[in-house]
Amino acid sequence: MTSLVHPQLSGLGRNPSAPRDVLVRLATHQAGRAGISRRERLEDAVVDALLTHGDRNTAERLHGDRISPEMRRRIAEHPDPAIRNAFSDFVRDAVDRRVQIGIDHLEEAYGRPRTMLAGAPSPSLRAAVARAWHDRPLAVQAELLADPDPQVRAAAAERRIPGVPPEWRERCLADPAVRTHVARYVPLTPEQFAELMGHDEEELRQAVAGNPHLSAEMVAHLLGIDDPHVRVAVARSRHVDAETRERLYALVEAERAAGSIEAEVALNWNPAEPDWLREDPLDERMTYLDCPCTTLRRVLASCHDLPEEAWRRLDNDPELAVRRVAARRPDAPPEVLERLVRAHGDVLHVRPLLVDHPNFPRAALRTFVDEPSPHVRHLALQDPELPLPRLQQLAAAAEPFLRCGVACHPAVTDALLERLLGDPDPQVVDAAAANAALRPTRMYRILTTAGL
Repeated sequence: MTSLVHPQLSGLGRNPSAPRDVLVRLATHQAGRAGISRRERLEDAVVDALLTHGDRNTAERLHGDRISPEMRRRIAEHPDPAIRNAFSDFVRDAVDRRVQIGIDHLEEAYGRPRTMLAGAPSPSLRAAVARAWHDRPLAVQAELLADPDPQVRAAAAERRIPGVPPEWRERCLADPAVRTHVARYVPLTPEQFAELMGHDEEELRQAVAGNPHLSAEMVAHLLGIDDPHVRVAVARSRHVDAETRERLYALVEAERAAGSIEAEVALNWNPAEPDWLREDPLDERMTYLDCPCTTLRRVLASCHDLPEEAWRRLDNDPELAVRRVAARRPDAPPEVLERLVRAHGDVLHVRPLLVDHPNFPRAALRTFVDEPSPHVRHLALQDPELPLPRLQQLAAAAEPFLRCGVACHPAVTDALLERLLGDPDPQVVDAAAANAALRPTRMYRILTTAGL
């Protein structure tokens, strides 16, 4: 976590080049400990300093492979229970609050293998195991689906994997604790479908509507339901014709235009994906090039066997989301990739980035510095050899995230780092102090200035 008051110390704490003695001295300061807590591995001397100067919050992060077996033993034998039990108490609290936590953390905190935790006396713990152990055997899944506590059964049925074995479907569909989850993904018989639709539950109807295994008759039954989530799910079904699809979308669009939040959510966050389109023959998939449903065109653009004419149209689709998916095909032309990124930037949370595509013209990255959009200019920093004048240009930007990007850059100079270490934005300062290019002599000066 970046310290707003002492960002040089928090950044230095996570600097991968920081010597051991720098980290030991940083451990005496709260901001330094905050930075050190973000490191993947900690030497024994650093852990020892953290235990000496830190508190329970510091000890919460000292667990697993981040520290040596010797340090784990020392913590387990620590005389202060707040330190000794810091990590396990954190995990147990997360379990009680139904916060998602990894199965490895559960095993470490409770000191038992996952096979035993699945049968633990605590229903909250059994539910936590069901949420965290995604590749559990079917035998364990059956035990969880038969659990006497409804929260455990619900957690076990949330995901399609491991899912519900065929022999368990009828029982689960009759169980109020799990039937909404199960109705989203298991194949339904006509009788099961009718039974589910007989319940006056909005969420259950929406779950059924998004089920990818519905027959044409089931989809036809859903056409008359006045619910934007159901309408969008039905519109994405393979069992409706183009006219019906357009009518359903028009109804939801009209609701959104009238100010309906539910319609907005249904159009932009509906989980019902038309994955079936990828399995259709090519000539049938090509008929969706003109489909008014953006989602269907986006799925079409994820197919890599389309003819050149289809790619020309998808590369010029009116929706940016479709063009971005199309650009991820292996043989996307360099000019298509550059044009798209130069006009709209990249999506930084989707990896790999479009600028990392093998066909992207990497030499063009440094020219992005002159683009009007700051988000496009930021992509110039993906060039690890960006020339100093370009780095200086970005370091003078009004946007802190651009200066922060320069502070993280591997080609940043000592003079530029010095300038960014005095930036008014704490995030920029933290990033500069965390840059592996920072010289040890400058690290020691930071410590001395802070009185460490």
